Amino acid sequence: MSVKHFIQITKPGIIFGNVLSVAGGFFLAAKGHVDFALFLAVVVGTSLVVASGCVFNNCIDRDIDIKMERTKNRVMVQGGMSLPLALIYATLLGVAGFSLLYVQANPLSAFCALIGFVVYVGFYSLWLKRKSVHGTLVGSLSGAMPPVIGYCAVSNSFDLAAVTLLVMFSLWQMPHSFAIAIFRFKDYSAANIPVLPVARGILAAKKQIVLYVLAFVLATLMLTLGGYAGLSYLAVAAAMGLYWLYMAWGGYKAEDDSKWARKVFGFSILTVTALSVMMSVDSQTAADVLMTYAR
Repeated sequence: MSVKHFIQITKPGIIFGNVLSVAGGFFLAAKGHVDFALFLAVVVGTSLVVASGCVFNNCIDRDIDIKMERTKNRVMVQGGMSLPLALIYATLLGVAGFSLLYVQANPLSAFCALIGFVVYVGFYSLWLKRKSVHGTLVGSLSGAMPPVIGYCAVSNSFDLAAVTLLVMFSLWQMPHSFAIAIFRFKDYSAANIPVLPVARGILAAKKQIVLYVLAFVLATLMLTLGGYAGLSYLAVAAAMGLYWLYMAWGGYKAEDDSKWARKVFGFSILTVTALSVMMSVDSQTAADVLMTYAR
């Protein structure tokens, strides 16, 4: 066992992706008035909670991870860390993360983190992932919480912007996850995980991808229509979203489903990254516009 194992078991890639969305929500609420000490506390606190959830997930999934090509070399599968130690490690990470959010930010942000954690570890990992085709939908709520945590840490209120962020990122999770399940179809089949492409077929998944991307595009526009983000954000959101929709629609004519799904997956990451960045840089513009009309 090495330091490398302690890092790998937290799934650093997932943590990094969540940091981007936390920052997007935080700067959206800050509107140019950034408390960097608070920002650091929120990023570190959320990262610790996400890391805790990922370690618990590794402990829970070790029996199915061994059956999947992409997960068969994970730390718990290879015996790089004992189960008791991993559980202690996950608990310490979680306690540290929740405490940091509660003390340095506010109870609301810590509560949002707790909801995301319970959904991911309890409802998704322990139950629905193995039992229901709707596991992805329920799990999407946990993936949508980081930007909400960032927003609520600054605003200390669960308002329309927070709801919009929750809806946006929940909708984004669905085509993103379905695309993974398509190009990793053999893995999910081998592990008997009832994701939509396995349970109801790839064509059904393609239809759902198109519908969810369309809903996501509409949801992203609400930040500008609600006065929380500016026109630059709107332009980027519309352009990225519509091109993602075009890619999704192309699945009906795809000759290689796996290749198409990888492209949809890859562009989903570019889309959510671009939106997180634009939420960060264009919220002040929206605030200025609202102040101008208020006068």
